[in-house]
Amino acid sequence: MQKTLLLVDRVSTWVGQAFSFCIVLLTLHVSWEVFSRYVLDNPRAWAFDGMIMLYGTLFMMAGAYTLAKNSHVRGDVLYGYFTPRTQATLDLILYIVFFIPGVFALTYAGYYYAADSWRIHETSNITAEGPPIYPFKTVIPLAGGILLLQGIVEIIRCVICLKQGYWPSREQDVEEVDVAKLKEELHVKDEDIAKLDVYVTKDKA
Repeated sequence: MQKTLLLVDRVSTWVGQAFSFCIVLLTLHVSWEVFSRYVLDNPRAWAFDGMIMLYGTLFMMAGAYTLAKNSHVRGDVLYGYFTPRTQATLDLILYIVFFIPGVFALTYAGYYYAADSWRIHETSNITAEGPPIYPFKTVIPLAGGILLLQGIVEIIRCVICLKQGYWPSREQDVEEVDVAKLKEELHVKDEDIAKLDVYVTKDKA
């Protein structure tokens, strides 16, 4: 079971990392549009559509990746103090009551939304000759399906935690720096940092 859970984690991770390159394309696209508009005096009418599509694709396809890393925003003022079993109980309720119905509705409705767009070869109406947007709308059910699969994995993790009393492992990736742990590994104390502040103050003076 654990191998299956980690396999889905890896798929979500791969998808998220693959589509993360949209931010590179978006940066290049916006940079060139600014240059083209203000230096070459040759703005492109479809540039805004391109920005929306790239950002929307990045946002949607990163959902399962973020869930796999347990990195979605959570108001954990109290959650962090709960025992793993209490956390799992709360998560399980929220997944069943809110997550699964919401994401299922997104995937189901998104499929027909994208299908209608493909049927009429829909184009953007922001500009007179807008680019086709049916490939972009296909991202909705695709992202919803991957997110739904990852959500099922998280539900299974909750059940496992309720049985064994601790959270099962998950696929590891880039994470925020734990400052306290970093200080411990480098054998640095707050007093040492305070001593260095004197030199920083002198440089500014």
